[in-house]
Amino acid sequence: MNRLHRALAAFGALACAVSVGLGAYASHGLDGDAARRVGLAALFAFGHGVALLLLAPAAGARLRSAALSSLALGVLLFSGSLLAAVFLSAPTVLAPTGGMLMMLGWLALAIDALRR
Repeated sequence: MNRLHRALAAFGALACAVSVGLGAYASHGLDGDAARRVGLAALFAFGHGVALLLLAPAAGARLRSAALSSLALGVLLFSGSLLAAVFLSAPTVLAPTGGMLMMLGWLALAIDALRR
């Protein structure tokens, strides 16, 4: 496993760890729209973190590496934008870009699977 794949797997594990804390905070420390946004950020971070953790070690082709990088960047932008909105009162302008990157990453993984 090369350096990029190790970094993507480590990012996935970190995203999962952070999402557990965010989920607990959303459930016990927040109310209303803030709880919904933090919970959604935690859900997406956890799901994509697991995918990165499991898929990164097997990544070898350029398309798969690019797809996983797209998932990681998408999680940062999507979940990060929702969290910044709650904790920093920042706009969620990066969330759509993050969502598109996550969708693009999943589509690229599907293409990669069909090509094998």
